[in-house]
Amino acid sequence: MTLATQIASHLLEIEAVYLKPNDPFTWASGIQSPIYTDNRVTLAYPDVRTAIEEGFVAKIKEYFPDVEVIAGTATAGIPHGAIIADKMALPFAYIRSKPKAHGAGNQVEGRVQKGQKMVIVEDLISTGGSVLEAVAAAQKEGVEVLGVVAIFTYELAKADKAFEAVNIPLVTLTTYSHLIHQAKAMGYIDQEGLELLEKFKANQETWQD
Repeated sequence: MTLATQIASHLLEIEAVYLKPNDPFTWASGIQSPIYTDNRVTLAYPDVRTAIEEGFVAKIKEYFPDVEVIAGTATAGIPHGAIIADKMALPFAYIRSKPKAHGAGNQVEGRVQKGQKMVIVEDLISTGGSVLEAVAAAQKEGVEVLGVVAIFTYELAKADKAFEAVNIPLVTLTTYSHLIHQAKAMGYIDQEGLELLEKFKANQETWQD
């Protein structure tokens, strides 16, 4: 079993991901979506959490071997990032969604040095907008961002274009495509459901944050 399939299986088993192709969720934007994801619940399952963090460590060592500091995005990327940094014996920082309103007004919290090579940890990638704002905040501090790692991506074309535009690599543990096919293999959905989920992915222009 590949890492992508393993992580997809875990997300389905603990209901971090819900698939309802015949009775879609309504997002805050009003979009009717057959998938809802809450990767924060992975923290409640030690075996799943360990598989995710070990997967992250392996991917970072493979794609970003020169990393010198790990950073998590507030809030979902913070716990995963802290665990990864501990496993890799690296410094840890976290990046706020906006600068602190009082005190030093920091957006990047921790101690980072200009020129340090950073990998940023996120839990979920939709359009990529929020994590790329974190990338920009780190770069403003003079940090060299090597790339972003995340548990899951919806594989939106908009996200691909956004990461390409700023020349930042994105590496994820699993993807929408892996997840829906594993859901079919595990009996969570039938063939008709899989086809509906594939059709939804093919109409990505309707997706929003």
